[in-house]
Amino acid sequence: MATVLPPPSKRQKREVLERSKIQQDVTSTTIVGSIRARFVDGDGKELAETVEIPLADATEKNVSSLLNTLLQRDREDFTPYRFRIRIPNSNTVIDSYPTPAEFLEVLRKHGVENPFETTLSLTAEPQSVFKVQAATRMAHRIPGHGQPILTAQFSPKTGAILATGSGDSTARIWNTESGTPKYTLQHSGWVLVCSFDPSGAYLATGSMDKVVQHFSQYHYTISNVGHSKWITSIAWQPFHLWREDGARLASASKDATIRIYLTSGVTHHVLSGHKSAVTMVRWGGLDHIYSASQDRQIKVWNALDGTLRHSLSSHAHWVNHIALSTDSVLKTAFYDHTKDVPSSTEEKKAKAKARFEKAAMQNGKIVERLVSASDDCTATASWDNSIKIFDKDGKFRATLRGHVAPVFQVAFSADSRLLVSWRDFHSQEYHLRRDANADPITYTGSRDTTVKTWDMRTFKLKTDLPGHEDEVYAVAWSSDGTCVASGGKDRAVRIWRH
Repeated sequence: MATVLPPPSKRQKREVLERSKIQQDVTSTTIVGSIRARFVDGDGKELAETVEIPLADATEKNVSSLLNTLLQRDREDFTPYRFRIRIPNSNTVIDSYPTPAEFLEVLRKHGVENPFETTLSLTAEPQSVFKVQAATRMAHRIPGHGQPILTAQFSPKTGAILATGSGDSTARIWNTESGTPKYTLQHSGWVLVCSFDPSGAYLATGSMDKVVQHFSQYHYTISNVGHSKWITSIAWQPFHLWREDGARLASASKDATIRIYLTSGVTHHVLSGHKSAVTMVRWGGLDHIYSASQDRQIKVWNALDGTLRHSLSSHAHWVNHIALSTDSVLKTAFYDHTKDVPSSTEEKKAKAKARFEKAAMQNGKIVERLVSASDDCTATASWDNSIKIFDKDGKFRATLRGHVAPVFQVAFSADSRLLVSWRDFHSQEYHLRRDANADPITYTGSRDTTVKTWDMRTFKLKTDLPGHEDEVYAVAWSSDGTCVASGGKDRAVRIWRH
């Protein structure tokens, strides 16, 4: 009888993987020659002296590290750069940075006959213009809600204003600097979602009472009705797309529809096409609405007339979450690290549009990328207590381990250097039940109770924030990166600062 070999052990698999990496490194060193490069900023001002870069090492990441070194920055203070290549004696600009293996071919294709004797100008575009410090201490513990906190979001205008929604049927607005409440907004059911508009003038809330409310300057309430089941997600129209009649608001519901409202409360469109609950809605900068559903589909709608443009059917189970590559700039519109706020509406729109287009530009075209997470196990946060990190091209980068219970959502800091992770109840609605003799939320499963911050440069745990007394359901970064807010089953808001 033939001998059946046992399957390889974890150690053997690891050794094979290491050998393959070594082989890849050996292959990469076969690329010979060097290029001469000078670094300039967006205005053409020279940033550093001309240097020679071996082609084998001329990846965009390595070149970014080289520029930081030439600028005499400590590694902890490195700024990630994206580079555009300017062809000498020409107006040609190569927007997409090539790989080392493609470098010579790309240059010759653009008229550079002798790449080794040509000095290239590399326009360095910082991808992180300010640095967020990891939160390390609790600045405030703010009680006030009577039941668990289910959602939280900062105003795009300032990190001093935070909104939360709770199982006590209220949304509250807090001053995070003083640790005091400012307004209490009433629903007749659990408040599941809250969202500031990009200008910071309105707050919209969605509840299990089937009603979407929005608050003008947090005191004048307009109710948007029409859904037949509870609200699962809210998305504001990007600021640069606002029309003369004001902002529009999209809401998704368990009733399998998306409704678009005017700020007057009038329903503008009803988007119906999903067969099950809509779990998430996003409004893109090209005036497309993206929706995810338990029917395993993602749909793309024309926001202008409400027509369906595409149906994406790649998932094998519920689609729980979607995100856009432009979410950050759409959320903050004309607010940025400079604190320079234009005075007129038209100037604000122009700045918001310019920020969106810069964030969406790929190879000379405006492209919004969509990321989705599903119960079919194609997600970045998982039941196995880990977080998977992928790059923009879908390549696996790292596994983050540290939580001792399932991780359901993650959030990046404004500079994308830090990641915060926590437990969230939304992705587990089938594990929630009403109990007349207990809290309005009873969660089945293990408890973690921590908020963790991860360093995206090293993929290591940066800080562990264990101040909660029970499960954490909501976490939010302020857009200026000054603080983190968290809330959960223990009913108190925590504000974390550096």
